[in-house]
Amino acid sequence: MAPVTGTYRLQLRADAFTLRDATAVVDYLDRLGVSHLYLSPILTATSGSTHGYDVTDPTTVSEALGGRTALVELSRAVRARGMGLIVDLVPNHVGVSKPRENAWWWDVLRRGRESVYAGFFDIDWAADNGADGKLALPVLGSDTDLDSLTVLVDGAESQLAYFEHRFPVAPGTGSGSARAVHERQHYRLVPWDAGIVTYRRFFSVNELAALRQEDPDVFAESHRELKSWVDEGLIDGVRIDHPDGLAAPADYLRRLRELLGPDQWIVIEKILGHTEPLDPLLPVDGTTGYDALNQIGGVFVDPRAEPELTALSIELTGDAGDTEWLRATERQFKVDTGRADLAPEVRRLVRAIRRESGSTCTDSDLEDVVTDSIARIPVYRTDYSPLAGLTSRILGTTSGPPTSTNTLADALTRGGESAVRFQQVCGAVMAKSVEDRLFYRTARLISRQEVGGNPAATAVSVAEFHLANADRAARWPKAMTTLSTHDTKRGEDVRARIGVLSQLPQIWSTAVRAWERICPSPDAFTGLFLWQNIIGIWPADGRTAAAVPDLRERLHAYAEKAIREAALLTSWNAPNSDFEAAVHSWLDTVIDGPVSDHVDRLVGVIAPHGWSDSLGQKILQLCGPGIPDVYQGTELWEDSLVDPDNRRVIDYAARTERLDASARRVDADGVAKMELVRTALRLRRDRPDSFVGGAYLPVLGSGPAAEHIAGFARGPQTQSPDVVALATRFSLVLAETGWGDTTALLPPGKWTDVVSGRPVTTSRASDLFARLPYALLVRDR
Repeated sequence: MAPVTGTYRLQLRADAFTLRDATAVVDYLDRLGVSHLYLSPILTATSGSTHGYDVTDPTTVSEALGGRTALVELSRAVRARGMGLIVDLVPNHVGVSKPRENAWWWDVLRRGRESVYAGFFDIDWAADNGADGKLALPVLGSDTDLDSLTVLVDGAESQLAYFEHRFPVAPGTGSGSARAVHERQHYRLVPWDAGIVTYRRFFSVNELAALRQEDPDVFAESHRELKSWVDEGLIDGVRIDHPDGLAAPADYLRRLRELLGPDQWIVIEKILGHTEPLDPLLPVDGTTGYDALNQIGGVFVDPRAEPELTALSIELTGDAGDTEWLRATERQFKVDTGRADLAPEVRRLVRAIRRESGSTCTDSDLEDVVTDSIARIPVYRTDYSPLAGLTSRILGTTSGPPTSTNTLADALTRGGESAVRFQQVCGAVMAKSVEDRLFYRTARLISRQEVGGNPAATAVSVAEFHLANADRAARWPKAMTTLSTHDTKRGEDVRARIGVLSQLPQIWSTAVRAWERICPSPDAFTGLFLWQNIIGIWPADGRTAAAVPDLRERLHAYAEKAIREAALLTSWNAPNSDFEAAVHSWLDTVIDGPVSDHVDRLVGVIAPHGWSDSLGQKILQLCGPGIPDVYQGTELWEDSLVDPDNRRVIDYAARTERLDASARRVDADGVAKMELVRTALRLRRDRPDSFVGGAYLPVLGSGPAAEHIAGFARGPQTQSPDVVALATRFSLVLAETGWGDTTALLPPGKWTDVVSGRPVTTSRASDLFARLPYALLVRDR
């Protein structure tokens, strides 16, 4: 089994990039320096899925992606090159948007509680569930749509049809009118906005039904295929999607480790709170890297910009975007989510509390104390070992009648259904309120509004960065690190360019005010938020925005998603067509009107420094503690926004052509980034002991521009450091002052610049960074 030194994430999709397409780029990825291909979910998913997280059959490899045969072929191809495979597993939920494609779900709909799969799903069959003890499916436009039902006969089986939707009919219940047939079923079709959902979902997504992995039968059946891949030597590790949604994540991960064995690399999509450590008792190798992403990106943000950025935010939006505002707004959004999108889950939790405590409190009082308590919790869930005592402290600060708080505490101490559902609802509320709403409702510096991030902290100091890295090197040396994923709000290069605004805050605030006079946005907050995204992806290669293929369409699609997520003047549930039309018209005016020249000029100033920061954060990620993942396509400059924009098809032919090129300078062609990725990944593969589990030592600067250096030394634990990685910070400010006689305090020894192949004869920063804004050095052996 090849050691994992650097992964490359591939987004598979049946319509564009299958397992066989992945096999076709193995040679390229090998030459790039990748040790392991990291695949998006490959189990059978809903037809037409472009992401694979809506698995419909956990027991088979997707035939649309090539099936098991193609997986074996891919595994053989990587094994032949000394490489390996990592797969993405989704244990929390399955796709049910097309019931006929999910045999487990279809059988439950047909047979109800008598189905052998009824216990696979977290369904509330209680008589007081709001649907008369039936499984409520929120698919109707309104109650009157029941009149649109028809009965279809498919062979020997009858089905209920509602437009394109199909539902099974229980044996012996297919006679009479469609409404009469519907009344006899184990399920009830209800309006999508009725707030009646009687199965646990992934967050508030009705099309994704949660599985009960705490049931040994469910675990065994849903992991049988995965286990066969391990037994046959097809894979080397697994990424676990959203373990926080499970009833008992720690127990699940222990069973998973027992199933897969000690050698499989296991990383988990655990979104840590701002000060939350990963539970050291979990039998995993680490997280999927959002913690590292936010630390690395923050190092390149100039903290001196905070007062000006805050003032601009207050002027245009009315909010400061600081700690106090964010904490209060997050709490309110969580309360709103608990009372709206996740109200069915809260009501089910309250019924469990009542049953287990025997309380006579009103539902209203219990719902209030539950939502208030969850709104105060700063993490996804509190039942990990480092967070012991957090729930009790939170309950001590809640408002409301003491009898309600005591009732909640009583139920939670029993460790039964209430305790389980409390944790599950807590995580869902956090995700929907923070990642999917708050991060679209503040706009001080949006590059800091990333999954697991803390927008209140505009910057990360070098000291904080080094201590976090040292901790990762010591405690989680095989944790994944990343800069871009399929879930990031913006790609790494877009964030890097936006971050440069912190180096010219006065120029930025002046520009925004001028742009708003020339081309006023429909809403000041929306304008400030979208202006940053616009400059993040605006072309810097000499083309006008109007001349860039798809840029207009991509901006329109992004803007519509962003303003609906923000839920300020429009939303997913209640679209405001007038406001949305105004935003779209405004975007066209920005692209086609006179303000585009002004945007061109600012982007021309900041783009080179965005490239500098992008290279800087890339070298710190690739050479830092942990296992770096390169998200598909990011070995060149990329301008992705939020999904589905970040799942576009990658042109590997163009990348293969540039693979061995050397960058004479940093410019729009992206060769400089390709060169860095190739050089660093190959170095990691050649010297695994220097990186995976290796030592970590900060390398500081000395002299007038010392603050512009961020770097470290790596090497085997028992030896002196043999690799040094250095990055330039705040290059726009540095361009005015120069390096002067600043030096990097290199460890003793003779060093060679890996990129140029030249010996290092001086530690002067002006020499180390003469050609590129980073330096990668190795000790002469």
